Amino acid sequence: MNASSPLLIDPLFLHSLLGNVRGRFAVDSIAECESTNTLLLERADDGAPAGSVLVAQRQTAGRGSRGRSWLASPDASLTFSVLWRFAGGIERLSGLSLAVGLAVAQALEACGATAVALKWPNDIVHANGKLGGILVELQNDADSALAVIGIGLNLSLAPNIAAGEGFALPPAALDRIVAFMPERHVLLAQLLTKLAEVFDRFANGGFAVLRDEWQARHAWQDRPVRVLRDGRLEMEGVCCGADSDGALILRTAAGIQRCLSGDVSLRPC
Repeated sequence: MNASSPLLIDPLFLHSLLGNVRGRFAVDSIAECESTNTLLLERADDGAPAGSVLVAQRQTAGRGSRGRSWLASPDASLTFSVLWRFAGGIERLSGLSLAVGLAVAQALEACGATAVALKWPNDIVHANGKLGGILVELQNDADSALAVIGIGLNLSLAPNIAAGEGFALPPAALDRIVAFMPERHVLLAQLLTKLAEVFDRFANGGFAVLRDEWQARHAWQDRPVRVLRDGRLEMEGVCCGADSDGALILRTAAGIQRCLSGDVSLRPC
């Protein structure tokens, strides 16, 4: 371990914790970058293999969904990106962000967290607070689809985000919902292990084979919600969860409506 930077992930130590999936990931740990997703996309252009993982102690321009910045303190968060390739075009990757959310929830549960829930399409929540977020960026390769998946988790509530001002959901943190806080290498190993399992299942059957498990953790099932686009109401109704292709399903006055675009905001009524 690097004694001068105890928050840096040690790739060799992490590798020893990965068990059966250790050969499927190549982990790079750096002190700082603008955005792990941006840097990993650049590395993909230079031929980085599937399973490349980039973990940053600090991101100076981390990105969340819909172009928002991701605020994170190094000692209070875990932020990383994973590069994966899937056969076929990006049209086959509908629902991937939901599948990733399921993997994150399963990893947190394996570390002792309870009542972890999922909010369509890319939030990890607990008791209506945001525990983490997911940013999936896709590119078509010659014979496959490339996905760079950024994941950010609040391990504790840093002073600069504890108030939750300006957030759609108040922040939540892992240290508030586990009896014993996992060491960050152990946590990251669980996350990568569950991601590999979910990626394999998704590659074989799409989101449809994961839907029931996602639905079981759906935060806003049967709750009235509004769908906003650019701050304007697009539809409202009762949230019925996700369809087999990952689309949001609402029961509205006009009947069942579907929303596939993740470029919207989902709010409780």
